[in-house]
Amino acid sequence: MAAPMTADQMLRALRNEDLVIEETRDWRHHNRNHKGPFNNVNGVMIHHTVTSNTKNTVRLCYDGRPDLPGPLCHGVIAKDGTVYMVGNGRTNHAGQGDDDVLRAVIEERPLPPDNEQNTDGNARFYGFECENLGDGIDPWPEEQLESIEKAAAAICRVYGWHAGSVIGHLEWQPGKIDPKGFTMDSMRARIARRLAAA
Repeated sequence: MAAPMTADQMLRALRNEDLVIEETRDWRHHNRNHKGPFNNVNGVMIHHTVTSNTKNTVRLCYDGRPDLPGPLCHGVIAKDGTVYMVGNGRTNHAGQGDDDVLRAVIEERPLPPDNEQNTDGNARFYGFECENLGDGIDPWPEEQLESIEKAAAAICRVYGWHAGSVIGHLEWQPGKIDPKGFTMDSMRARIARRLAAA
């Protein structure tokens, strides 16, 4: 059982990877814990936002939408690589996904196809929303990709996880396509190299 980090522990882990952090409003106490547990975390999930304009993206991820209250992730990774903290605790980012995928993440083995929606991912994963239109055309600057790599590696270090504990939303929930524009295999390879080089 892996207990979630405190806000201070999360900041320390991210800053130890030389990430630039911006703290958004009352992110330290902003969560959806009243809707369910966030007390046994198992991995990190990467998303794209389908938005542009960092200020608006951060506001959306903090406040949420009429049909989906915020926070919508733990951190927003902007085009320039800055990580904006918007939530601490349970957040509305993962939704219902596949229990077979969760078992594979816990065991850090190859992922099976995600063909079920029977497990609460919001209770199990840290989530990073990455600013991108998600159309396969909007570019992913190297600064942003490096920050995704660093943020995921930072959390893995805290728990002693390897790159196999990092997945994309498209690997968790049937019908999702995010992140689009790079492959999770390529991102896991980056994360593995970073963890190995420490």
